[in-house]
Amino acid sequence: MKRLDEHEARQDTRIMDILETTKGSPFDARFDPVKGGGAQRLHMIRESFIREMTRLAITHSAINLSQGFPDFDPPREAIEAAHQALESGGNQYTITWGTPPLRQAIAAKMQRWYGLDFDPDQHITVTCGVTEAILATLMGIINTDDEVIVIEPYHEGYLPAIVFAGGVPRFVPLESPDYALDLDVLRAAFNSRTRAILINTPHNPTGHIFTREELEGIAELCQEFNVVAVTDEIYEHIIYDGHPHIPLAAIPGMAERTVTISGLGKTFAMTGWRLGHACALNPLSTILRTVHDFMTICAPAPLQAACAAVLSLPDEYYTKLRADYTERRDKMMSIVTKAGFTAHSPEGAFYVMADFSGWDFDGNDYSFARWLPANLGVAVVPGSCFYGTKGMGKKTVRFAFAKKMETLQAAEDRLCR
Repeated sequence: MKRLDEHEARQDTRIMDILETTKGSPFDARFDPVKGGGAQRLHMIRESFIREMTRLAITHSAINLSQGFPDFDPPREAIEAAHQALESGGNQYTITWGTPPLRQAIAAKMQRWYGLDFDPDQHITVTCGVTEAILATLMGIINTDDEVIVIEPYHEGYLPAIVFAGGVPRFVPLESPDYALDLDVLRAAFNSRTRAILINTPHNPTGHIFTREELEGIAELCQEFNVVAVTDEIYEHIIYDGHPHIPLAAIPGMAERTVTISGLGKTFAMTGWRLGHACALNPLSTILRTVHDFMTICAPAPLQAACAAVLSLPDEYYTKLRADYTERRDKMMSIVTKAGFTAHSPEGAFYVMADFSGWDFDGNDYSFARWLPANLGVAVVPGSCFYGTKGMGKKTVRFAFAKKMETLQAAEDRLCR
């Protein structure tokens, strides 16, 4: 009980911290085209620090281990299919929820990999990345002051999505070093105002893969409190050491209350194509499709044709993907250890959260993240930008290792000189 009481007190402190940061904000006043100001929904958010670190990497000619994108090309099949689509008239609006071949390919993949049945005509929506899919879903189901549970650390795009939808975040921590989910702490976060929970597995930035026991615990709470689960499964195929990826929708009782979101960018090294997809039964599918229709109309047409082609790649592609990323993961862990960081080896995704307490550095994670590219030529992301809880992550940074082995070697040469 003591742990749960402490958790409740921390929850109240978190909300107060968020509200406190809005005081004196440049967005306090009604927008004035000369003096500035802005909408109140901007109080709780700032521009992406991840993308700011990419800009700093460019400024200092640093190796970019901050933003999570590969420095290698998509499969040749994807590029050739995109060329063919561009040259054969596939350049106009598609059906708003995606081209039939791509939706059919996604439905076939969900059945083949996970045994999940989705009607491509009713239940699958192709979006402009996972980010849009999450935002469209939350805007479709959240009313003002509804609470959305967020597992922290979390991708920095989740909080803006909740804010834009008019919701209130309620944070539940994954505790280091193993980042397991405490189901008792999670239960304490659920209440009559809870409308949704965001689950990211494999997890960015910790690399945790949610276990069946954890997912069953989440499922039990979602059903008890009548809550929608919104899952970000973009790293579903980047997994290590035989850990299984289990979609939350595959847990009994969750198919009708889960929006399963993933995409092509990470699996096929095409993050700039901005193609995601959301799989949900009705009425959830109809709700998110309605928002998506007026938010973006449709995802890029010729790239949808290309992605339908890559989803037909043989299983050998995924076997090699896991082998290649395992090699990169092991290299990254070797680098951070050699450089004096401490870190937990990720089970999935392509990030390492590393503690820099062993460095003789007088400053927090933001200072360290700015110092590193300017002085050692390697860009990372400050750990606390992945937390909603004030003070958490202040001695950590995130490394992204979706890079060529020679890029990682160059980073080692700079960090360990």
